[in-house]
Parts: sequence; C-alpha cells; structure tokens
Amino acid sequence: MRIALLGYGTVGRGVDGIIRSRVPELEVSRILELPDRLTDPRMTSNVDDIVNDDSIDLVVECMGGIEPAHTFIASALAAGKHVVTSNKAVVAAHFGEFAELAEKHGVAFLIEASVGGGIPWIASIEKVRRIDEVTSFMGIMNGTTNYIMDSMRRDGLDFGIALGRAQELGYAERDPSADIDGIDVANKTIISACVAFDVDCVREFPVTGIRTVSKRDLDLFASHGLMVKLFGRGVCKDGKYAVAVEPVAVPLMSLEAAVPSNFNLVSLEGGTIGPLKFYGQGAGSLPTGNAIVQDVLDVARGRRQRYDFSRGLTYEPALMTCDYIYRSTVNPAHGDAWAPGAWRVRNLTAESARRLLEEIWQQDATAFMAALPQEV
Repeated sequence: MRIALLGYGTVGRGVDGIIRSRVPELEVSRILELPDRLTDPRMTSNVDDIVNDDSIDLVVECMGGIEPAHTFIASALAAGKHVVTSNKAVVAAHFGEFAELAEKHGVAFLIEASVGGGIPWIASIEKVRRIDEVTSFMGIMNGTTNYIMDSMRRDGLDFGIALGRAQELGYAERDPSADIDGIDVANKTIISACVAFDVDCVREFPVTGIRTVSKRDLDLFASHGLMVKLFGRGVCKDGKYAVAVEPVAVPLMSLEAAVPSNFNLVSLEGGTIGPLKFYGQGAGSLPTGNAIVQDVLDVARGRRQRYDFSRGLTYEPALMTCDYIYRSTVNPAHGDAWAPGAWRVRNLTAESARRLLEEIWQQDATAFMAALPQEV
C-alpha cells in the first residue's frame, strides 16, 4: 500500500521511520511539507499532488491544528482515499463531518493516535462496544500536565519551575496554554465521548485546567490521603450523557495517583467487562507513530470502522455531580470548612462548580478547585 504523509514533524518522521524499518508492505511515497523544507525527493508543497495521485491509497495527516488540516482531510476522503490522523484538534472539531465523508465515499477514517498516543484507547473502546455499553470513562490524557503535577508532588517543585522543566524536556510548548488550561484534554474528551457513547459530543462543556495549582495545594490534598490529577471524564446513563475536564482528587493509593512523569492512564466502565484501565506513553514520535501505523495496517487488511452518531443522546450536566474542594481566600457560598483556607461544597454539577470558581476568581485570581468524585 502506498501512503502519503501530510506533515513531517515529530510524528510524521516517526511514522516514516517505523514503516521503513519494520513494515515492508507499506511505502511512504509522498510527503507534504512547507516550500522551504523540501529536502526529500518524495516531498511536495502542493497537496493536490497527493489528492489527485491515484496511486496513493491512504493519507496520514499529522500536521496539527484545524486548518488547513480540515480541508486536506476532507479533500482526501472525497477523493476516495483512506485517512488516518493523530490530530485531536481537527477530529474534535469535525468528527461528524469526516465520518459522513468516509461513509459516503466507502473509505476508512481512523483516529487511534488522536487520544493517548501509543495507548490503544480508541480501539479498546470500539472492542468493548461490540458487547457492552460504555457507562463512563475518565483519566489522565495529557502527559505535560501529569509531568507537572508529578514533579510538584515528588520533587517539591513550585508550579512555574515544574512547567519550565516540562518545556526544557519538550513536553510543553513555549505557550503551554493548550496543556495547562485543559484545551488538549477537552479535545480528547470530545473524541472519547463520540466513540464511547455513539454521539456527536457537544463542544461547550466545563473545562478547568491547572494554571492556579500550587505546591501547597498538593500538600494539602496529600494530608487528606489524596493526589490531584487533571482528568477528562464522561458519563452515560438512561439516554443521557455528560462530559467535563477538571482537576480531580484521587486516593494516594490509586493507580491514577501513581502515574509518573509524562505517562497517561485512561479507564472505562462496561456493562459486563467492568472497569478497564490503559497505561502508557501518551505522546512522542515513536509511540504516536506506532498507533498511526497500526491504523494503517488495519486499513491495509480491510478494516473499515464506521462511526454512527445517530443514537440521539441528550446532554445532561446533572449526571456529573459530586463534591468540590475550593482553595481560596474567599469562602464560597454554602461551603463547609475542609482545611485552613479550603472549603468543601457539596453536590455540584461540573458546570455549576466551574461557574462558582469563576465567581471566586473575580475576588481571588489564584483560587484552585478540584473535584471529589464519589467513585474515588
């Protein structure tokens, strides 16, 4: 099978290297790159050279961002080419459109690498769904924030120092907003919900990151036997669903609390299978490249995954209700003292918890919030 790569950055090079060294039945025949970076005879700066090439069976998109990735993916699918992508931003924004185009033109659209890097998360959800309904999912979906939180707790670092180290190691971008404000996890949560619940997930839901977390916060939670991690979460019940991204306090003895460095851990709950957890590298050239090549091999061997978002679920924020801890100089309404400078507010939806945090931020911009789910 002849394939083309859209983008030749960290992930694209990983895909090319894995195919050349380990998968002789595949050939990377064309690579889309910027005009000033055409260093390989396979490279072109014109996407039409790929879309209009009948010898190319499959396109791997690993450019990142929404445009022009959205246009290029849509064009490739409309031209009857299979598409595999690692781009969570474009999938989260246009999943339904891509699924319809793939169905219309009889081609595959696969997205394993868009969530969890090398972890077989999407494929595992799909496998569970053959028998069970997925009733919930949750977990650590961003290696950068996990590295920061883990370094703060294990090494006693302040947030700024831990973030700086993450940037030095290449885990965090120069502008870390997508990671520390939960945007990256939000995209992955949308995709996970789409696959797990068979729904074109809403794009507007509570998203809270870790920008205001302090070492003092983690020490405070540890004194209560808890560790805070940034989670993407989803729940589905009785024809309704809800999703959120927020810091979550988990027991110190839990697997989630022990996840080190830039690793990910995501879990789901199925009707007969019960709880399943998946751990591994959530990003990087080779782990993400591995997931992409796995999808390409599935297509080469006849897999045509169909995504159907016609289930008709209703978005219901009340499904995601729990207690929340607020650390602030401001005592929130209806808050019970939990520790000096921290209050517990009971039975809030994720949406109302986020609104309360925004109200507190108007008086205390350094305030921090974490959920206390009943399951933990």
